[in-house]
Parts: sequence; structure tokens; C-alpha cells
Amino acid sequence: MTGPQRPPRERVVLAQRRGARQVRTRTEVVEQTDLGAALIGGLIRAQLGLALRLGLVVVAGFGALPVLFSIDAIAETTVAGIRLPWLVLGLLAFPALYAVGRAYVRLAQRNEDDFLELAGD
Repeated sequence: MTGPQRPPRERVVLAQRRGARQVRTRTEVVEQTDLGAALIGGLIRAQLGLALRLGLVVVAGFGALPVLFSIDAIAETTVAGIRLPWLVLGLLAFPALYAVGRAYVRLAQRNEDDFLELAGD
């Protein structure tokens, strides 16, 4: 052989890998073992709880409107020639529902991110 000889390659490790648990957890979720089923069940319960809580907020908020509108002072109030109940229902209801929807999407995504962090993906 001609030329200088190269020394054999060495693998340099800067830190020990601690990914064995992550791979095992991902495998357990994919294979639907008892641990994987418990993790997925926890995600489903978290999403269901979030949906029920925000649904309760919407039902309570819109359910209180008829009681509020039954008060004569509020029912007879006019703004720019339009009665206040119509303004509330026509102009404020949709932005309120949009805000609840945005909050749900944001919080549901946070639940999913927490699940993925826990599963190690």
C-alpha cells in the first residue's frame, strides 16, 4: 500500500442516550398494551373533560340569556333603534362562540402535545 495509513474510526459519544424508555413507550402505544391503552385513555378523558367543560360554559352562558332578557329594563332597552336582546343575539353571540371554539382548539392541542411529550414522540 502506498500513502499514509488511516487509524480506525472511533465513535465519539458526547452524552449517554436515554431514549430507551421513549422507544418502549411509543411501542406500547402503537401495540395497544396495557400501558399504551392507559396513555390513550388518559388523552381521551382529557379531551372529553375539556369538551364538557367548555360545552357547559356555552350552555350556561346562552341559557342565562332568556333570564336576562325577561327583565323588562333590559328587554326594552334600545341601541340605535334596535332592541338590546337582538343586538346581543345577533352581534355578540357569534364572536363568543368563535372565542370558545378557538379556546377549545388551543387547549386540545396542548393536551395532544402533552400526550406526545409523555409518549416520547
